[in-house]
Amino acid sequence: MKTDQLNTAGDWPAEPMSVFSQWFEHVKAADVAEAEAMTLCSATADGKPSARLVLLRGHDERGFCFYTNYESRKGQELLANPYAAAVFYWPEQYLQIRIEGAVEKLTPQESDAYFNSRDRSKRLSATVSQQSRPITDWRELRAAADKLAKSDDPVPRPAYWGGYRIKPTHMEFWAGSRDRLHRRCVYSKTGEDWSREILAP
Repeated sequence: MKTDQLNTAGDWPAEPMSVFSQWFEHVKAADVAEAEAMTLCSATADGKPSARLVLLRGHDERGFCFYTNYESRKGQELLANPYAAAVFYWPEQYLQIRIEGAVEKLTPQESDAYFNSRDRSKRLSATVSQQSRPITDWRELRAAADKLAKSDDPVPRPAYWGGYRIKPTHMEFWAGSRDRLHRRCVYSKTGEDWSREILAP
């Protein structure tokens, strides 16, 4: 991956998802810990932001998928204001990707498929945790999960848990340079078409 040859907008691919896939595969091949981690920023209806790390659990030309409790703080914010921003930063490779766009829920079938692919212990945790709600004693969660674990019954996906997709309309790629002359290319989507331009660092 030769970022030092990306000097003009014309040097970058015409659409951003191919760039994302190339960078992401490069990072995973380097065995970076938690390469899927992205900072997700949501906001309340009146624009007050909050951010946290989540894990990317799928991406294609439609966008970027992650899973959570719909009743969590981020779930409530995405319900009130269905837009989000996400950032990937891989310091070992000195690469960063910023993403902005509208957010939609995945279909129940998509959420079921991912939920059922998880380890049983993680399915139990999602079932017993009312994410972001106050609790009196963490040990109550542990006891609830342990009680469910003793049963051989299936663990169905809770209705309050599932996936979202960020449908990007703005993506920026940043390739760092130690002298701070970083390379930056921003893609903007209008309709079905992407445009791109180089930004000064």
